[in-house]
Amino acid sequence: MKAPLKGIPKLAKTNPPIVRRLSAGLITGAADDDPSGIATYSQVGAAYGYATLWTVVLALPLMIAIQTISARIGRVTGVGIGANLRKHYPHGLAYSLVFALLIANVINLAADIGAMGSALKLLIGGPALLYTAGFALLSLALQVFVPFSYYSPILKVLTLSLLAYVATVFAIQVPWGVVAKGVFFPQIAFDAKYAVAIVAVLGTTISPYLFFWQAAQEVEELRDTSNERKPLKNKPRQGPDALQRIGIDTAVGMVFSQIVAFFIIVTTAVVLHTHGITDINSSAQAAAALRPLAGPFASAVFAAGIIGTGLLAVPVLAGAAAYGVADALGSPSGLECKPHQAKVFYTVLIVASVVGMALNFAAIDPIKALYWSAVINGVAAVPIMVVIMLLGTNPRIMGKFVLPLWLKILGWIATLAMAVAAIIMFATWGK
Repeated sequence: MKAPLKGIPKLAKTNPPIVRRLSAGLITGAADDDPSGIATYSQVGAAYGYATLWTVVLALPLMIAIQTISARIGRVTGVGIGANLRKHYPHGLAYSLVFALLIANVINLAADIGAMGSALKLLIGGPALLYTAGFALLSLALQVFVPFSYYSPILKVLTLSLLAYVATVFAIQVPWGVVAKGVFFPQIAFDAKYAVAIVAVLGTTISPYLFFWQAAQEVEELRDTSNERKPLKNKPRQGPDALQRIGIDTAVGMVFSQIVAFFIIVTTAVVLHTHGITDINSSAQAAAALRPLAGPFASAVFAAGIIGTGLLAVPVLAGAAAYGVADALGSPSGLECKPHQAKVFYTVLIVASVVGMALNFAAIDPIKALYWSAVINGVAAVPIMVVIMLLGTNPRIMGKFVLPLWLKILGWIATLAMAVAAIIMFATWGK
């Protein structure tokens, strides 16, 4: 275990009960609105106005379901998704799925770190690449040198940065009647570009790295010696309280995530789409485009939100990749471990972060990088979700905690939705 930092109290000890129940799910939900996600929501808001808002509402119950299932698997079995893949399925399948996760996460890391550097440049001027390197190294240092029991409260605080996008909405005039019409009576365009936009929103909302991270965080909390939590397969009497906590935590986190996504689309629809600005390539470009139309305050708040959510999402992306690879290889994993105790885990964590940072110094088109990240995520999500559903419904693995009927139904619907999204993605390839 990493040595505790002297003089710094564990915040969880003094938090009221409702706050203590918000942990892995809240952080996961907030991390879903990473700078790459902000870019996607900005793109569809600018291009189609309110016509894609319905997808945010539709995705919410599916998102809650698959993340709840992932958390339950970690809490019941006491190991992450990668370890369960290794234990119950052919190693080749586990390695291939985790490798796809790793590649997608590294590309996503590059885009997120670069967006943070560009956002800070927009706020204060200066060299974006230097800021990019600084953000990457800061995030990496926090993960390597700060015990997770102290780092987790920092991530909780960073979730508040997403309120910037709520504040941005109140800085502009929103025609809420038109917004409601876009949600319940959308003008759907039956063409390839609109289909790709819908797939992008769905793929941004339901991503494999979120499954791995939330399950792993349930396992991390089991290792915390300050509480009496044990895997539910060993301590079934802890089940009712644990499952209630997971349900509350995940629902709050995912609702928070989708509210923010909704507001980002609304903001860019109101300010950009209605003024004829329909081509947005990055979250930082969206923030810059807001300045002349919505004023410097809205632009600055939007840019600051990119930095805040990036600081939250970067460790989640790198950590999810590290958990997946280490668990699939049967190696120790965990942010509470010292680097020499979990060599594979920290090697993947460091390499993924450094490569993600380095890609920003290469002549790589960030939009193409995000596109390929979405392609890999879309391809990997379906088999991973199928395996997660099979794990969650297997009595030999979950014991008395097999998924209830409502979770089975929503989980399989989410899996089917992602499969359809992948089919649409390939059907519209190059169009």
